[in-house]
Amino acid sequence: MPRPRKRLIGATGPDKKELSEKRTKTENSENTSAKLGSSSPQKTSTSKNGGKNVSSYWLMKSEPESRLEKGVDVKFSIEDLKAQPKQIACWDGVRNYQARNFLRAMKLEEEAFFYHSNCKQPGIVGLMKIVKEAYPDHTQFEKNNPHYDPSSKEDNPKWSMVDVQFVRMMKRFISLDELKVYHQTHKATGGPLKSMTLFTRQRLSVQPLTQEEFDFILSLEETEPS
Repeated sequence: MPRPRKRLIGATGPDKKELSEKRTKTENSENTSAKLGSSSPQKTSTSKNGGKNVSSYWLMKSEPESRLEKGVDVKFSIEDLKAQPKQIACWDGVRNYQARNFLRAMKLEEEAFFYHSNCKQPGIVGLMKIVKEAYPDHTQFEKNNPHYDPSSKEDNPKWSMVDVQFVRMMKRFISLDELKVYHQTHKATGGPLKSMTLFTRQRLSVQPLTQEEFDFILSLEETEPS
C-alpha cells in the first residue's frame, strides 16, 4: 500500500500558534524518564485485568492544513484517510518517546478519535480503529523524509507506527474550545474530563483515553455545542 506522507509528530500543540516551536526542541524537552523507560507507558485508570493494557481508547492528532517541512507537505486530514485504499493508512512520524510507547501499547480493533491539530479549528472530527499493531516506522530511515532519524538503526529501530482505518465521521465536530469548557467544569465537579490528557499533556500527539472520557465525548454528538 502506498504510504501517504503526513504530519504525525510525537508532540503537537492544541492550537496553531504552537507551530512556532520546533519539533526537536519540544521533544528533547520531554521528561527523560519517558526516553529511558521501557516500551510500556505508565498505566492509566483504564488498566484492568491485571494491567494488560494502558487503554482501549485513544486520541490521535494530525494536521489537516498544508504546511511544508523540509520541502514535504506534512498535511494529513481525516479526509485524506478516507481517500486511502480501504481507508487505511500508517500513522507514521511520531518522534516522542511516550507517544511512541502508546503506539506500541495499542491492540487490534481499539478505537481512536481523529483529532485535527494545529489548525484554525482544532478538535475531534471522526473515529478510526487500529488495524495493525506497532511495527517499525519506515520514515525514520528515509533521508529525504522530514521525520528521518540518523540515530535510529534498522536492526534496532527507535520509532514505531500502527495502521489505522477510518470508521466514521463524528455526527458533529467536537471543538477543542468545547472540550476545554467541560474540562474546566469537571475539574471542579469531578466529571469525566477532569484529568483528560489533552489538557494535562497538551503537546502529546498520541494520548490514552479512559472509557469514561471516551463515552462522554461520544455523548456530546447528541447535544448542541456548549
